[in-house]
Amino acid sequence: MNIAILGTRGVPASYSGFETCAEELGARLVARGHRVTVYCRVPHVSHAGAEYRGMRLVKLPTIRTKHLDTMMHTLLSVLHALGQRYDVALFFNVGVSPLCWIPRLAGQRVALNVDGLDWKRSKWSRFARAYIRQSEWWAARLPHRMITDSRRVQEYYRTRHGADSSYIAYGAEPTPPPPGPFLRRFGLSPRGYVLFVGRLVPENCAHHLVEAWQRIASDLRCVVVGDAPYAAAYIRSLHAAADPRVLFTGYLFGPGYRELLSNAYCFVETSEVGGTHPAVLEAMGAGAAVVVNDTPENLETIGDAGLSYPGEMGAAGLQPVLECLLKDPALARDLGARAVARVRAHYSWETVTDAYEALFRSLCPGRA
Repeated sequence: MNIAILGTRGVPASYSGFETCAEELGARLVARGHRVTVYCRVPHVSHAGAEYRGMRLVKLPTIRTKHLDTMMHTLLSVLHALGQRYDVALFFNVGVSPLCWIPRLAGQRVALNVDGLDWKRSKWSRFARAYIRQSEWWAARLPHRMITDSRRVQEYYRTRHGADSSYIAYGAEPTPPPPGPFLRRFGLSPRGYVLFVGRLVPENCAHHLVEAWQRIASDLRCVVVGDAPYAAAYIRSLHAAADPRVLFTGYLFGPGYRELLSNAYCFVETSEVGGTHPAVLEAMGAGAAVVVNDTPENLETIGDAGLSYPGEMGAAGLQPVLECLLKDPALARDLGARAVARVRAHYSWETVTDAYEALFRSLCPGRA
């Protein structure tokens, strides 16, 4: 089949789970004999070539503002795609759902991965939240098939919008790298730190960990990986609240990100919104014990292979759970082993690719 991926920043992945999914899924589809084109945003993608891991890259400009960046680039991508004879157009991000009707004009089949409930994020204005809520309605009606990566989000669309979706999980691969140059760069030792990875925005609640760490007596470091383009005040508040044991690395992708994941004592996911968080699955695949905010989506992800804390209590709820885990290395090792087994059983990228490929074939029976 001839498949286009739209709505992400593009590949190589260097921002979020959407981009990682586009890269891992696209490369595996190419390996199975399909043609895959990924639409990339300039200047967010700096890869010089017109191909990456077998995927064709189409690079188009965008308007670099919080509200127009994704929509304007996706609109240009959709218009370009009209003349490309794709069999399937796979969109990511519920906010671009109003554009899903356009590829249908060219006879292309359309699938949309909506991710989580983005309107809950505090970064959005009242108008933007209303638009995203309306986008859910379009997502339930304009594509040929809607995709959700969480059973809880799937049930939300069924209950609120009367719409069925295909559940396809996010993926991860249990391939942990050994300690290496990135641990040395940051002065870290294997199993000598707890780790947070994510965009530093209020709804991801990194302050739960930073504030809890002030109250925990430990020689371990607390490492916060991430940044955010539109949250300067919140990031300043995190730095102001942090004690000297907290290390902020900024953005970190690729080998460095994987090295820190694979050698952490535990991984802490504090976010109070979203569907399946890619960083949680990747930490589980790396064999880290995970502690998550007890949202239904997070609990669905970890099953019995992690610990949770009452998110409404913030740092006060997280502190005793972390202290318990830090005092019990055997528990941390056991949770890490269970996490790897869970990823292998339910979340491997090959299994995810199987599901997307089957969905695309069902949309294009003449191409099967």
